[in-house]
Amino acid sequence: MRRIHRTRRDWAADLALVLFAACFAAVSSQSIPVAESIGPAWRAADRAAGGLACAAVLLRRRWPVQLAVVLLLAGTQAHYLTGPALVAVFTVAATRPWRVTAWVAALAFAPLPVFLWQLPDMPDERAGAAVTYFALIAGAVGWGLFRRSRQQLIASLRERAELAEADAESRADWVRMEAREEIAREMHDVLGHRLSLLSVHAGALEYNPGAPPAEIARAAGVIRESAHLALHDLREVIGVLRSGTGADAAEGERPQPELADLERLVAEARAAGGRIELTGPPEGPAPPPLAGRTAYRIVQEALTNVRKHAPGATVDVRVAGAPGDRLTVAVHSTHPPGPLPGPDRGSGEGGGQGLVGLAERARLAGGELTAGPADGGFRVDAWLPWQD
Repeated sequence: MRRIHRTRRDWAADLALVLFAACFAAVSSQSIPVAESIGPAWRAADRAAGGLACAAVLLRRRWPVQLAVVLLLAGTQAHYLTGPALVAVFTVAATRPWRVTAWVAALAFAPLPVFLWQLPDMPDERAGAAVTYFALIAGAVGWGLFRRSRQQLIASLRERAELAEADAESRADWVRMEAREEIAREMHDVLGHRLSLLSVHAGALEYNPGAPPAEIARAAGVIRESAHLALHDLREVIGVLRSGTGADAAEGERPQPELADLERLVAEARAAGGRIELTGPPEGPAPPPLAGRTAYRIVQEALTNVRKHAPGATVDVRVAGAPGDRLTVAVHSTHPPGPLPGPDRGSGEGGGQGLVGLAERARLAGGELTAGPADGGFRVDAWLPWQD
C-alpha cells in the first residue's frame, strides 16, 4: 500500500476540507427537499452516511477517484453527501490526468439529461436544488482544473529556474576552466622560454668546461637571470591561482608583452647561441594588444621549440601587416645537416602541446595558425586580424 506523506500544510488543507464538507451538509440540510414518506430511521442513516462521508474526505489523497465515484453514486440515494462529493470531484480534477477527470465529470453529469427531461413536471423546490447541485459540481471541476494548471505552471517555472541555475553554474565552471587554461598557456609559454634558455646555457657549460672565464661568467649570469625571472613569473601565476581571480586579473596585474618586445625576445635567444634573422615588426601604428601579444607568444613558443628540438638551426622570423588588413607571423627553422647536437636533440618532450595551445590562442584572437615540416625544417605560419 502506497504511503502518503502529508506535511503540516497538507494536514491543514485536508482538515479544512473536512470542515467545509461538514458545514456544507449542516447549512444545506434545511434546504434539501426530503420526501415525507422517508421515516426517521432512514433520516438518521442519511445523516450518519453524511458524517462518514465527511470523515472519508481524509482519504482523498490516497484514493481520490474511488472516493469520488462512491460519493457520486451514493449521492443519488443519500441527501447529505453533496459537500464530500464536491471535495472529491475537486481533488480528482486537481490531481489526476485529463482523461480520468473527464470520466468522473461524465459520471457526475450523467443524471443531467434525465433531469432536463423531467424539468417541466418537477416542483420548483426540487428543480432549484438540482440546478444548484449541477452548478456546484461544475464549479468544483473548474476550480480543480484551474488549481491543476496553476500547479503545472509553478512546476514549470521552478524547473526553468533550476535549469537556469544549473546553466549559470555550468557557465561559471566553463569560465573558470577557460581562465585556468589561459593561465596554463601563460605558464607554458613564459616558463618554457625561460627554462629553455637555462637548458641551453647549462648545456653549453657542461659540454665546454674549458671555456674562457669571461664566457663562463656570462653564461652563469644568464642562467641566474633566467632562473630569477622564471621564479618571478611562477610566483605571479601561482598568486593569481590562489586569489581565484582568473586570467583577466593575471593580465591586469602583470605587464603583458607587446609586438614591440619581439626585438628583446630575439636578442635573448641570440645571446643563448641562436642564429635568428628577424624581419619586422612593421613600422607605424601598433596592432591591437590582443593581436600583438598573440604574435609575441607565437614567436616565443617557436623559438623555444627550436632550442629544445633543433639546437643549432637557423631561424627566419618575419612579421608583417597593416591596419585594416592582417598581422602575419612566419617562423621558419632550417635544421643543420647531420645529427642534431646537444643534449636536447629530438627529445620530443612536450608532445606538441605548445603548438596546440598556440593554435587555440590564434583562434581565440580571431585568426588561424598552421605548423608542420617544410623545406627541410619546420614552419609556423599564423595570421591575426588587425582592425583599423
